[in-house]
Amino acid sequence: MDGRDDIQSVLSQMRSMQAQVQRTQIIPPVDTVTPTDSASQNLPSFSDMLADAVNSVAAQQNKASSMSTAYEKGDPSVDLPQVMIELQKASVSFEAMNQVRNKLVDAYKEIMSLSV
Repeated sequence: MDGRDDIQSVLSQMRSMQAQVQRTQIIPPVDTVTPTDSASQNLPSFSDMLADAVNSVAAQQNKASSMSTAYEKGDPSVDLPQVMIELQKASVSFEAMNQVRNKLVDAYKEIMSLSV
């Protein structure tokens, strides 16, 4: 049952990130945005969102690594299914971040190939 709670937690985090991204995509045209617009002040910058995502992936990998080390040392409070779930979550989050990086590199290459 604990594994399902972990999966539900990950799914909940993914849904909240998706909702946050969708909220940031609803931005009014540039000519209607004013510096005192309260909606634009609450939106996180792209670099902040990217840094948060990288930090989240790093934290997930550190947690999985520490649980794996604890299991290898024979810690009775850590069982194998927990370790495997954490390792899978770390793997999935790393792969997702890798795909984001690939898309950013592709977008950069496309922008650089545009002629002005």
